[in-house]
Amino acid sequence: MRILVTGGAGYVGSHCVRGLCDAGHKVVVLDNLANGHRAAVDSRAMLTVGDLGDAAFVDRTLTAGRFDGVMHFAALAEVNESVREPLRYYRNNIALTVELLEAMRRHGVKRFVFSSSCAVYGIPPQVPITEDMPKNPINPYGRTKLAIEWAMEDSARAWGLGAVALRYFNAAGASADGAIGEDHRPESHLIPRVLQVALGHAEAISVFGNDYPTPDGTCVRDYIHVEDLSSVHVLAIERLQEGTFTGYNVGTGRGVSVAELIMAAREVTGHPIPTRSGPRREGDPPQLVADPTRVMADMSWKPRYPEIRATLQTAWNWHRSKPRGFGDR
Repeated sequence: MRILVTGGAGYVGSHCVRGLCDAGHKVVVLDNLANGHRAAVDSRAMLTVGDLGDAAFVDRTLTAGRFDGVMHFAALAEVNESVREPLRYYRNNIALTVELLEAMRRHGVKRFVFSSSCAVYGIPPQVPITEDMPKNPINPYGRTKLAIEWAMEDSARAWGLGAVALRYFNAAGASADGAIGEDHRPESHLIPRVLQVALGHAEAISVFGNDYPTPDGTCVRDYIHVEDLSSVHVLAIERLQEGTFTGYNVGTGRGVSVAELIMAAREVTGHPIPTRSGPRREGDPPQLVADPTRVMADMSWKPRYPEIRATLQTAWNWHRSKPRGFGDR
């Protein structure tokens, strides 16, 4: 198939581009490089630099590509920033995605795999989280993801879109061969920030909140390896059926607290990794752990990296070998 990947120069997107190329698909990456990196894009894919907000550019891209499907990663993705700047998130994550779906309808492209999030659940009534649980996002970021899921479901009914929303939990790790990894500017994700301390680029890692209703008082998250995410995306777009919408939780089913992750990182890196305590961050649920039963059954899939230490090792290999990340964009 010919697949358009929006945001394919970003962290998760670039790993999925690689997975698509490995599976023999023809891939075009659309990215404005505001947060992505040229060097992250697989050489087998074609990179076209532009913005989803440029409707004429998107239309030309779809006309030239004659695509069979779209994987959509181009979105703002910082929970705390979304609380401070909600309208920016509604514009970027909802309005531009709706415009993309409209363009797909005009061009007859009916396969759509969406990078959704466990943030659609808000504070779940229990963990692990199943797909049938209520969707009550507690921050603008999560609300934007849920709004697009509604648009996908309605589009499946109205004009035959085949759509899958992959609600993943905390993407983590780097490619097994160390070629690509996580490089955000500035970095806000926990694992790379912890590893930056191990590399001596920061004095300590801040732990935001130690009084949550969890076993050790720190937040609990489900860390899914980025290559496992890639494999699910490839399976999803290959198995899509027109006129259907499905949402899947994608995780390991195992929760790891912030304190446990830091301890594991000390073991993997051999560095002490000092910590400092900070206040809770607005919009952070105490626990988010997936029940991945449905995606495992429907797609005959299971994570290759179920343990946090193996995931941390791939991330550590990447950060240690590329202390400046990808360098300039």
